[in-house]
Amino acid sequence: MSAPEIETARLRLRQFREDDLDAFADIYSDPDVVKYLGTGLPALKEETAQHLSNLITNHWEQKRHGRWAVIDKADGRLIGLCGLRLLEGAPELVYLMSKPYWGRGLAPEAARACLRYAFEELQLERVVAITRPENAASRRVLDKLGLQYERDARFYDIDCVLYAITRDEYKPDDAPYLLKNSDG
Repeated sequence: MSAPEIETARLRLRQFREDDLDAFADIYSDPDVVKYLGTGLPALKEETAQHLSNLITNHWEQKRHGRWAVIDKADGRLIGLCGLRLLEGAPELVYLMSKPYWGRGLAPEAARACLRYAFEELQLERVVAITRPENAASRRVLDKLGLQYERDARFYDIDCVLYAITRDEYKPDDAPYLLKNSDG
């Protein structure tokens, strides 16, 4: 299964492709963008290439979910990623945006579409998200999306805060959302 595409008011979420490498490497080489990820250090292009390869091949076949390339419909540029991965067996919402696109409400827009896909298409019961406690911007996004703080936690040897939302708690809005299945 290849990834379905989702269109929102300003974004297109599509499966990653090999030719995304240069734009993706630019995002992961920005120290401000990766400040709260892993080691917090920018990634080398070779590391980003391996990560991109994993994003293209993993999850969609087995789980019917994964991470999408986030494309700005206005200029056609790859500006980040958003989607679902597994965190100790639980579907985890993840998102990352290129710094020039911060502060425009694009991360919540992409993440809201991913939650809608998770609850309406996949019929998941619960979605979690983690971030570092000091990442105030990410915590604001999670709050806007309706995820609730559950507890302090430690994942990947990093102190985090764990947020979650259940299907019963999820409240869809009337924001534009068009799902285009990969099979037609």
